[in-house]
Amino acid sequence: MKFLAVTLIVHRPDPVTGVRKPTRDRFREALDNALLAEELGFDGFGVGERHEWPFLSSSPPVVLSHIAALTRRIRLFTAVTTLSLLDPVRAYEDYATLDHLSSGRLELIIGKGNGTAQRDLFHVTPDDQWERNAESYEVFRRIWRQDKVTADTRFRPPLKDAEVWPRPYQRPVRVWHGSATSTESVELAARHGDPLFSANVTHPIEPYAELIRHYRERWEHHGHDPADLAVGAGTAGLYVARTSQEALAAYRPVFESTLAFQKEAGLPVVFPTLEDFVERSSALVGSPQQVVDKVHRYHEHFGHSVLHVQADAGGLAPDRHRASLELFQSAVAPVLRREIPDPPFPWAPVGPEPGPESLPR
Repeated sequence: MKFLAVTLIVHRPDPVTGVRKPTRDRFREALDNALLAEELGFDGFGVGERHEWPFLSSSPPVVLSHIAALTRRIRLFTAVTTLSLLDPVRAYEDYATLDHLSSGRLELIIGKGNGTAQRDLFHVTPDDQWERNAESYEVFRRIWRQDKVTADTRFRPPLKDAEVWPRPYQRPVRVWHGSATSTESVELAARHGDPLFSANVTHPIEPYAELIRHYRERWEHHGHDPADLAVGAGTAGLYVARTSQEALAAYRPVFESTLAFQKEAGLPVVFPTLEDFVERSSALVGSPQQVVDKVHRYHEHFGHSVLHVQADAGGLAPDRHRASLELFQSAVAPVLRREIPDPPFPWAPVGPEPGPESLPR
């Protein structure tokens, strides 16, 4: 199994202290978290894309390019690239550039995205968002693979023998399809033989497990080998401590503050107590053995080979956050790496080996 640390660069006040950091400091924190993830041995670091409050992650290629310059080994993910909102030509140019700057460490997780405010900002409607997402991905995918592209598009000017530069380093880049409960994302992933990444954050396990079962069915329907299928899954929170009592005590203020924010914002409350949250959500809060057991329970339903955890402290004191990540990597990850298979493809860069002219890593 492989492990990612992921951030959406949320910029609301700290859920425990009530203090909101300056924007520059919040970006610096995201960079520091990427460095920490590489130091501790995570396999990837992901930056989300949102175009509405309270997120600062509107430009993942810029943030990931900075991280690429600061790191050497860790793979760089988007989580997710909201292709329904983007011009696929411009998105290709950004990510092909990042592909070279990182010497082939880039992977994309794409998705429709959500949120009324960002749809309104880009003049995307609930009626056309899925068609936009599919068209953008089809064009993006073809540009990555073909030197010249002709496409009769609906949502951007048509392309005729278009050449887009730079040509990519990885041929092709790996693209995952991020999905919460949408069969549209699943169908797009299965049709192209691409891996699926389940959000697995907001609800109990059942809707996510059902969607992954549907993905497996559609994968085989489109004639792909089941042995080549790969699934990733998110988590709703992380705090690993030596004992369950210690973990619950440390995480309770974070949960209660987040619960209060949900109620104040009028968001639906799915898990009303910390105990319910730990039991029925995908959150990994407990002793190392409890976390290992819970990941195995989810793996029985998902068959996933990649897991993402929260890169941010999320209200935990910095020393506690680091201690939790260190314990995860020393006492949880090694067990899961032994007991759950890796994805059925190489994790190293899939493009050519860097030549003398390549950028330093």
